[in-house]
Parts: sequence; C-alpha cells; structure tokens
Amino acid sequence: MSKSFTDLGVSNGVARTLEKRGIAEPFEVQARVLPDAIAGRDVLVRSRTGSGKTLAFAIPIVERVDRNAASPSALILTPTRELASQVANELRDIASAKNLRVAVVYGGVSIREQQRAVAKANILVATPGRLEDLVNRRMVSLGGITILVLDEADHMLDMGFAPQVEKLVERIRSERQTMLFSATLDGEVGRIARRYTHQPVSHEIDAPPAAQDVEHRFVAVGGEQKVDKLASLLLKKGAGSTLVFVRTKHGADRLAKSLSAHGIRAAAMHGNKSQSQRESALASFASGRVAALVATDVAARGIDVRNVAQVVNFDAPTDDKSFVHRVGRTGRAGATGISITFVAPHERVDVGRMASRLRLEKEFSVEHGFVREERGGQRRNSPQGRRQGPGGRPAHVGRRSQPERVARRRAG
Repeated sequence: MSKSFTDLGVSNGVARTLEKRGIAEPFEVQARVLPDAIAGRDVLVRSRTGSGKTLAFAIPIVERVDRNAASPSALILTPTRELASQVANELRDIASAKNLRVAVVYGGVSIREQQRAVAKANILVATPGRLEDLVNRRMVSLGGITILVLDEADHMLDMGFAPQVEKLVERIRSERQTMLFSATLDGEVGRIARRYTHQPVSHEIDAPPAAQDVEHRFVAVGGEQKVDKLASLLLKKGAGSTLVFVRTKHGADRLAKSLSAHGIRAAAMHGNKSQSQRESALASFASGRVAALVATDVAARGIDVRNVAQVVNFDAPTDDKSFVHRVGRTGRAGATGISITFVAPHERVDVGRMASRLRLEKEFSVEHGFVREERGGQRRNSPQGRRQGPGGRPAHVGRRSQPERVARRRAG
C-alpha cells in the first residue's frame, strides 16, 4: 500500500493544501526524500527533471522554517530565472498553509524591489549571479539561512556558476541543512556535494537516461524541408502544445516568424530577449495562447510547463546531455509525451550513435525495425529499415533509400 503525505511526516495543513491542488499521493522521489529532509538531514538526490523533485525540497522547507525569524531562513539556488520563478510559485502555494512569505531574486528586474521583498521573506529563491550582487551591496544578508537547497546543481555548474555558488555558501553558517538535487552526482557535482554536506543521505531515483514516458521518433529530413515538415506536424489535429528546440538565438526568431506565416501561433525564447519578454512568452505557452514555443537550450533550462504534448528537436542536439534535457520537458510527472528529432543527412551517423548510447537501441534493432509513413497515411514495417550496418550494428537513421523513418519506443 502506498504511503500518503501525512504518513511521510507532512503536517495536516500542508497535506490539505496539496490535496486542493489534486496532489494526493507522493511520487517516488518525494516518498523517498521527505522523511529524511523533514527530519533535517542533509540529502543528495539524483533525479531527472519532471520527477516531482521540487516538492521533495519545498515541503520540508515549509515544515521546518521559522516564521518568526527576522530574515530568510531558507535559500534555494537555481541556475535560471525561469526555474527560480517556477520554484517560487510552487513554494508560495504550499507556504500559504503556514503563512510563510517567499521572495525570488534574479537579473533583469528592479534590484530595489527585490531587496524590499527579501526583507519580508521567510524563504528566498535566487539565481547565483543576482544574489551575489545583492549580498556584495549589503542589500541582503545570508546570516539567518539554516536550510540551503542547490537545485539542478549540474546545470548550475554547466553554466559557470561554481565561483558564485562557492562565495555564497561561504557566507552561510556551517550548521545548516543542505539538500542537493541533480541529474548526476558524479564528477564536479560529486565534489561540491561532499564539500557542502555533512553525512548526507543519498537517494538515486532510477530512470532511463531519456524520459521514461516519452515516445521517441527520429525523422530524416533535408534542411529545405524542415520548416514545412514542422508546420505540418503542428497543424495536425490534436498536436497539442509543442516545445521546439533550435541551436541559435537568430534561428529561434526566424523559425517563430516562419511558423507564424504558416498560421501557427508561435513565440521565441532566448537569451537576447528581456526578462519581461521571456516571461510573457512562457506564460503565453503555458496558457495555450501560443501553440509552439521556439527556444534555445540555455533559455529553456528550468522550463516546467505542465502538459507539454511534444518536444521537437528542429536542430538535432549536439550531445547526449542536451537530448536528455530537451526531451525531459515532456512526459513529466507521470504524463506521456512525444519527442521528435529532425535528422539531416550529415547528422544521421552521430544521431544514431547518440540514440544507442542513450539506450534507445530498440528503435534501431532487427526485431523492432523502423516505421515508415506511407502515402495515404498507412504504416508498415519496412524491410529496408531492418538492415544492419557494419559489424552487425543497426543501420543509422536517415539512410537515403528511406527518406523518412520514424523510430518509436514506449519505455517503462
């Protein structure tokens, strides 16, 4: 029998607040982390994006923070503005059960307004760069922090925030609770985990490298066909909200305009947009006013929009980590989703190897073969799709003799 939130040590008031949101049973990461985190232990958590990890640290914070403290008692560091905003919104919802105030600080908005918000807050959510600026100006003190959370620690390091994080942690008392959440606990993440925690309890939530509830498709398509192919996918009945990934900021703007010319409501999101523009684009996508959000990898870090129906890699990702991050935007928290990767002729070998490394070999195996879209909408197994490459290896996506293949997998 699965445990309820109250079984895990969550107070009745917080549990009722969760129930009002339709959250009655904890996900695996919450069930495993909550007892240790509520007890005040340091925890290290390896869990993929979309597993429900935000509540795994948000609930213990709400349960343990002192409402009467003169300054913020809990600090959550996140790599991006979007993630900071989403974590703050999630926290505000359950913090209301105990009359706690949440402040969020990140670049691109008034520093004075943020200073005033922090002065009244019990819980602070921040990006490292803006928080370091506030601390250096003596506009914010970290002396009262007793709970520290490093969310998406691997992304924080990838984005070059290690120096800022280290300086901020040095200003926080050593007698604190530290919770670190990351997609990996190896390498540099493991080093800072050992440095910043004391006798931590580790929780590794097993999941396939690529999103567990995502159907993966690889479509061979030439560069001149990509926009038309994408437009046809988005115009299909029931396509749903679609997050489209491109490599460059200019490419994002250009593609959004092209989709609009096809009659598709689209918006671009990248680092050259102002914070208000990025927030507006994300809000329009989340509300359904925009059907397609075209984003670069960095801009999309931390995007947590419910019910993203599909992710399209308009430009194929350059490495395994980018692929996992991108497709992790769909098939989240028990929902299912679709990942579609456009593969240009010169990319088919690299993409095929990447799929194998990510344990998507079944899409390329003799047993499963490929599926080809036939004229008239029928589908059949293609004998050519079962052909293997040198050394008995599966043939790669995008062989010229079969211009469009869709590789499918339902994991889990």
